[in-house]
Amino acid sequence: MSPITHFLVGWTALERSQPTDRDKALVVLAGLAPDLDGLGIVVDFATRTLGLTETNYYQEFHRVYGHGLPAALVIALLAACFARKSVRAAIGAFIAVHLHFLCDMLGSRGKGAEDIWGIAYFSPFADTPMFEWSGQWELFSWQNTLVTLALLGWTFARGMRVGYTPLRLASKGADAQVVGALRQRFVR
Repeated sequence: MSPITHFLVGWTALERSQPTDRDKALVVLAGLAPDLDGLGIVVDFATRTLGLTETNYYQEFHRVYGHGLPAALVIALLAACFARKSVRAAIGAFIAVHLHFLCDMLGSRGKGAEDIWGIAYFSPFADTPMFEWSGQWELFSWQNTLVTLALLGWTFARGMRVGYTPLRLASKGADAQVVGALRQRFVR
């Protein structure tokens, strides 16, 4: 799924479990962290664009270093190091990473029906067990779009009710304006 969807999954599932904005941010960002192993796509694009010897880092390394139990443990440990409530944040981060894995298994297939992405749970140390689903949705599918729109709707509805949205993590002032506008438009 897209990074936006991963972010919204982490927010809707876990933000209430964290007592501070800092811990909320750490846990939600932990749900995005597994895709750091896909940053090779930037190098691949640059080598192709600049006419250099082509690389294939994205295909070689995406879902190798960030998509397994070892990465989940490291990400949870890092969240704990920077959190106000370290144990709670570590548990939240560990869950967020696993929600990322689940979302990828549901909806990140390539164009062909055989182009299924699996999760090698002990990667990079072992290729087994491999978790995959033969019904995996294409990355750019109506199912993924529907999930993202539903999560956005839930986020805005909850934001109107509790008085904040994920925008609060970046700017409390901007968040207050968004919540105010949503309440003015939708709350009678």
